[in-house]
Amino acid sequence: MKKLSFAIIGCGRISHKHIEALANNFTEADLVSVCDIVPEKMDKDVEEYYDFMKQRGINLDKKINKYTDYKEMLKREDIDVVSICTESGHHAVHALYCLNAGKHVLVEKPMALSLNDADKMIKLSREKNLKLGICHQNRFNSPIQKLRRAVEEGRFGRIINGTARILWNRNDDYYKQAPWRGTKALDGGTLMNQCIHNIDLLQWMMGSEVERVHCERGTFLRNIEMEDFGAILIRFKNGSIGIVEGSACVYPKNLEETLSIFGEKGTVVIGGLAVNKIKTWQFADERDYDKEDENTEIDSVYGRGHTPLYKNFIDAVNENRVPLINGEEGRKALEIILRAYGE
Repeated sequence: MKKLSFAIIGCGRISHKHIEALANNFTEADLVSVCDIVPEKMDKDVEEYYDFMKQRGINLDKKINKYTDYKEMLKREDIDVVSICTESGHHAVHALYCLNAGKHVLVEKPMALSLNDADKMIKLSREKNLKLGICHQNRFNSPIQKLRRAVEEGRFGRIINGTARILWNRNDDYYKQAPWRGTKALDGGTLMNQCIHNIDLLQWMMGSEVERVHCERGTFLRNIEMEDFGAILIRFKNGSIGIVEGSACVYPKNLEETLSIFGEKGTVVIGGLAVNKIKTWQFADERDYDKEDENTEIDSVYGRGHTPLYKNFIDAVNENRVPLINGEEGRKALEIILRAYGE
């Protein structure tokens, strides 16, 4: 197994989880470069990586290279994978450039802001025989993995409906910290930014292509271009119905993120801060794993899924197989949201 060399483009809010995931996979991955137009952000990430490694008993004496121009960084031959953590509206441009430079790509959600760009990314990764992964890390949550097992084993019988509820608070300060947030060109609204993870989980469990989508949304409290609350009704081709409730207006703080699946022979509700705790687990039959405790404690809405996501992607590169969340998988939630937006 080759130890892969990683570079990160974008050292903002989410890059912390990528730094942590790389440190947690230190036997198989190595951070060699970071890139951001703000030098202080790069300094923060590099110091954080050194600190994570020290916690694991490793004192790094090598230099991690810093670049303000990602095109210059990609001239390096010692980069195997690029993790893209920039603003959503830049994901496609950065991913396509990295793929053309011969690098595997792991990109934060959403993979793009249009299906045309998503399709370009998928097509180019195939042509270049490179791996393209999308960061829907909640698929790796232990309760979600347990639910997926039950779905694959057919324990629900016919799945009737599923509900994804994202009841969070994003105040004015959140949007002021980064003016691109809430814009159509670089971000999208609550459905695209905050809700896409749970929408991904919902469609993954329903196991069917989408037939039609209806959406109601509005901008109620925040001074942003896109919605701060949205509701989606999805009819899947297998007849099941999906319901999405997505809010950034919950007072006074984040309340919950919940995924519920209802079938003729089973009911499961997974909640917690980031779908990390099983609230209800009822089936007509019984299996040995039903009583296993899969609940995990987390301290942020990002959860702990980035570490196993990185492990899965590293193995996909080294074993030349498809990562769990490749471009085609990442496209599915994006399509639902864009159809809800009427695009």
